[in-house]
Amino acid sequence: MDEEYKKEKFETLKIKTSVAKKFRRFSRALSKSQSMTLLSRVEFFEMNSISPNEMMGPKMETLENLVKKRINAVIAILKDIEKNKVNPTLGILESLMEAADPKDNYENRVRDYEEDDTHPDFYK
Repeated sequence: MDEEYKKEKFETLKIKTSVAKKFRRFSRALSKSQSMTLLSRVEFFEMNSISPNEMMGPKMETLENLVKKRINAVIAILKDIEKNKVNPTLGILESLMEAADPKDNYENRVRDYEEDDTHPDFYK
């Protein structure tokens, strides 16, 4: 049990035997004391403002749809950035590179170290 509850006294609750057995199995599966298991369940319902009698289905589906919409929006933004910013910038850079050093001259150019036999790359 948690240290902060160590000095508190125990209280008795009246529950049916089958429910108590099921709750004890559940507590063991969580590796928590029965008090801490019950406390964590109560806090969960309070924190999420839900009732144990409500179905989670529609709420989870709604959340999933919201996440999917946001993901689709992010994908659309990324595609727009690529289309309007990255690709034109890449085209400009490629044209600048070609203007500075056309491909024909690039492949036919003799490098300084290719003529210099003292350079380490000469023997490759």
